[in-house]
Amino acid sequence: MRILILRDVLGLKQTIGHLYLLNEFDGVIKAYRSLELPWLLNQKYISCIPTGNYIGYKHVSPKFGNCIWIKDVDNRSEILIHPANYNRDLLGCIGIGDDLADIDADSLLDITNSRFSMNSLLDLINKDKINIEIKWN
Repeated sequence: MRILILRDVLGLKQTIGHLYLLNEFDGVIKAYRSLELPWLLNQKYISCIPTGNYIGYKHVSPKFGNCIWIKDVDNRSEILIHPANYNRDLLGCIGIGDDLADIDADSLLDITNSRFSMNSLLDLINKDKINIEIKWN
């Protein structure tokens, strides 16, 4: 089992993509939408993280609750996959949800049902750690 994040749309304020939970044969178990900050050269708090392969660990954050902590990101720390509906909820982390909508009428797409999607993802992951690949579509 592994997570694949495919980034689809890079904007000035955010990056939109898909997060797939895959089985060992790369078959899709479940698909979600992902939301990240734009690529700004891996700068802390304002950029998405570099593409690559990482290890994620189930984690309970004091702020976000149940989430996945992505470790060993170059020059970064505390990168999480966590519930988040808006790009302003992210400081370099990854939010997931089940669909896209402009929830707050600011002309930017947001992700919906984020907390439900996060819990769904964690329920499907059968180990405490998981391989994560992030790349551009």
